[in-house]
Amino acid sequence: MTLDQAQPEVQRKFMAGVYIRMTMALLITAAVAWYAAQSEQIMGIIYSHKGLPFYGLMILELALVIILSAFIHKMNSFAALFFFIVYSVINGLTFSSIFFVYELGSVYHIFLISALMFAAMSVYGMFTKTDLTSAGRYLTMALIGLLIAGLVNLFLKSNAFNWITSLIGVGIFIGLTAYDTQRLMRIGVKNDGSEKFQKMAVIGALELYLDFINIFIKMLSLFGKRR
Repeated sequence: MTLDQAQPEVQRKFMAGVYIRMTMALLITAAVAWYAAQSEQIMGIIYSHKGLPFYGLMILELALVIILSAFIHKMNSFAALFFFIVYSVINGLTFSSIFFVYELGSVYHIFLISALMFAAMSVYGMFTKTDLTSAGRYLTMALIGLLIAGLVNLFLKSNAFNWITSLIGVGIFIGLTAYDTQRLMRIGVKNDGSEKFQKMAVIGALELYLDFINIFIKMLSLFGKRR
């Protein structure tokens, strides 16, 4: 096999590993969210004591992302995948509330639309000849601004402000989907199947997972039909 033939092959294997892990995590999140929503006992625990367990789960989610991002080089690929699965389970628990806030048909409809948007931008990131590196930097800065705006709106509690930030958020995460995909494609060219690249595939899956989840959340906030 020539070098020109080998590079696309190892790249495909790497990206396949990324998407398999991402899809697995999404299925786990969806299954846990659905199961938790059907269990009065689980929901009672999550939202007991004025919702403190719910906020504790959100803090734990953030901690797991930080652990994976900061200490990935110190753990093996199995441990990285384990933390990713734990994160997807906890995310499912916090997601369970959407089945009480939004109509079931609306949740499915928005999920499908979000999946199509994600897929389209991921394909664009794979095949575009445009270098998205600079766009990624601007999108990251915009994301930081969006997070700050979200914190401010916790005090303002403005529906109009929430609608605007959700709309901007959809644009940011659509752009990040293309950027992250292109960056992972470039990493995948050098894939040698080693432990290092197995861990990179986990981090890549986490990044795309977060892109998709945030597109879905923002779209649901904008267009979801409430009960």
